[in-house]
Amino acid sequence: MRLSVSAIRIEREMGNGGEALVACSDRSMGTGIAIWDIRTGDPLLHIPTCASPPHGLLCLGNQFLVASQVNKHGSVGGGAIFTWPLKKSQSPLRSYPIEAIGPISCTMDGVYLAGGAPSGNVYIWEVANGRLLKTWRAHHKSLKCMAFSNDDSVLISGSDDGMICVWSMVSLLDMENLESSPSLLHYSSEHRSSISGLLTTSSANSTFISSSLDGTCKAWDLVSGRLIQTQEHPLGITAIVLHPAERFLLGGSIDGRIFVSVLNIGLVDDPFVVAEDQLFVLEGHKGSITALAFSTLGLISASEDGTVRLWDAISWVTIRRFNYQKAGAVTNLALIPHSSLLTSSNHQRVPYQIRLSLLEKCPQPEANSSKGTVALLHSCSSLKDHQTSLDFRTNSLNHQIFEMEEAHTPAALQMKLETSIDNRMWATRMTKHVMEINKHLQSRLLDLMQNRLLWSAEDDSPTARKSKKLKIGSPSLEGEKL
Repeated sequence: MRLSVSAIRIEREMGNGGEALVACSDRSMGTGIAIWDIRTGDPLLHIPTCASPPHGLLCLGNQFLVASQVNKHGSVGGGAIFTWPLKKSQSPLRSYPIEAIGPISCTMDGVYLAGGAPSGNVYIWEVANGRLLKTWRAHHKSLKCMAFSNDDSVLISGSDDGMICVWSMVSLLDMENLESSPSLLHYSSEHRSSISGLLTTSSANSTFISSSLDGTCKAWDLVSGRLIQTQEHPLGITAIVLHPAERFLLGGSIDGRIFVSVLNIGLVDDPFVVAEDQLFVLEGHKGSITALAFSTLGLISASEDGTVRLWDAISWVTIRRFNYQKAGAVTNLALIPHSSLLTSSNHQRVPYQIRLSLLEKCPQPEANSSKGTVALLHSCSSLKDHQTSLDFRTNSLNHQIFEMEEAHTPAALQMKLETSIDNRMWATRMTKHVMEINKHLQSRLLDLMQNRLLWSAEDDSPTARKSKKLKIGSPSLEGEKL
């Protein structure tokens, strides 16, 4: 029953018009992006001039395709991020960050875009105006993959040395401290090789999954960073995906096999290991698995052998095979509603229209604005009252949890987890409010600094010095001071 409900949920998200499969390679810019109808296998659209690294392609709000571009000759500078509107036939919006960008990720609402660089730097942009909100050195090695939590409260990043970091979005969106490093909630160095995949669950357990070329997949508690489960495979894992029911984890390996294993991430006392003999194996690809995804029709896998396969999720046999021209490896997969490719003359409308702008290279100060001072004071007072109320509720809940823990009840752990999730969601909502306050305060501060510089310049001018000499001893000016 859970499988059927999950399929219905995906079908609703994708719309009644079915799904379209998007694929691209990192081998040649001329090969571009290929889009097929999953149900019929017919090609729908070809977008030229795109070569995207692994985890470098995503669909933004079912309205845009966003792809980071492979940097030529492996140099650090000269990165590019291209954005194509799906509803219109026009040239892509080309943004050129200060350095090459590899993996990218976006929030569920499409408001923020994150990008990771080979240098270990991470960038956060606000999509609507293209503003670079934050950039910092997140890892010592190259970024390999990134993922936002389902409630957009945290950003998870994985690097080439096996390190995983979990960052607070409240800290990332703090516009008052652009130069400071954001708060690191927790990190892990359990993996012994490069991180190849990151994904979060939609269940109330608040967990995320990581995979690595060391042959392991690990389940983590998102709040505490505690290791819940480890799955061991005979070969390096290059891509992962969750079954829609979130009861099975599928991992693609470097030899083309796909391992299917049971994912048990309930509330357990100690982490445990799923051995190799507990895995079900799918075989069919002749090259390393590069990407995995689930559609309403089944599992979709891409490989370095240049093919994309659609597998039936019950019999686990190949239903359809897509050939990605002659360029070789398919590095990225994405699923979009078929209706997203229709022209704007069609009567189907999206819930809200996402605005896009060119992405900035460096953080910029906010434009001057002196409006809303009185409203800001009231907002600050309201925010303080809200925080006081939240502290009271939190203390009350903590007292209840403590009493339940004294009785050694499982409900205490569940309540503790739900309380933490609620607090994170509230903090994310309040961040936008605080950001608006910071913008006005920063603008006011810049105005005052600019006026002081102008006054200083006028005081140092020859005319001002001469005027001061004439004013000395004048009775009419006695007692007048600025």
